[in-house]
Amino acid sequence: MPGGRPVAAVTDVSFDLRPGECLALVGESGCGKSVLASALLGLLPGNARTRGAALIDTGEGPLDLLTADEATLARTVRGRRAGLIPQSPAAHLTPVRTVRSHLAETVRALRGTPRRELRAAAEAAAARAAFPADHLDRHPHQLSGGLAQRAATALALVADAPLLIADEPTTGLDRDLVDRTVGELRRHADEGHGLLVITHDLAAAERVADRVAVMYAGRVVELAAADAFFGHPGPRHPYAAGLLDALPERSFTPIPGLPPELDALPDGCAFAPRCDRATERCASLPALADGVACHHAREAADA
Repeated sequence: MPGGRPVAAVTDVSFDLRPGECLALVGESGCGKSVLASALLGLLPGNARTRGAALIDTGEGPLDLLTADEATLARTVRGRRAGLIPQSPAAHLTPVRTVRSHLAETVRALRGTPRRELRAAAEAAAARAAFPADHLDRHPHQLSGGLAQRAATALALVADAPLLIADEPTTGLDRDLVDRTVGELRRHADEGHGLLVITHDLAAAERVADRVAVMYAGRVVELAAADAFFGHPGPRHPYAAGLLDALPERSFTPIPGLPPELDALPDGCAFAPRCDRATERCASLPALADGVACHHAREAADA
């Protein structure tokens, strides 16, 4: 609440995620992607307010993550039913413990692994995320950003949780490690787990996702199958099309202008000030219908 004013960081977002499926959530910085991930795991700041429902299968019936108390989230959900690869991994690692200690404790807590087997189990967990064995006895401050990212990935994969939320999982990695990380995440989904990947890396999203959700100014403006989004007929929302056109391997054309501040959204379509298709009709807010929220959605013929 900057200046005491409420900010609608995420609005009218609705999707499902099935076992064995990967949904990639993409969009520019500040559009609400990470806020959504924090809401699902009860990690929002104390002054945040949520409405709606976010249901997860606990094995004993659905649980609403938005109304669950902290004890339930800590004991039943986090790490066990839903794992997280955080956007800022170094901030989520305990500074006085080594990576080996982090992994061993997580393996013991989530798998019940006997103490005599913890060393080998920690090393196996590290290898799964391509974390080098000779760095296991280092503390978080001794890790590069890429190594911290791999440590966080290893920790998130330990429990094989039914849902994994990966918030910018390829940040700080070189292309070879991006490929390995994306491959491991895809294997995680193929083994029957739900995977929500939040990313700016559209190349990684194309490799890992079954479906793509595009967010702009706190709303999902397009939801499409990944093969149709990245291939034919392509994205239908002008903003989503602009994201792809901005890639170096495509037309390398940036989207003009800047996203609006979430506490100063325009009336109607938030993308209209940057859109070459905008008309007076865009003064009214378009609803998400048939997978796209736009009064002038591109059709297959012109996508």
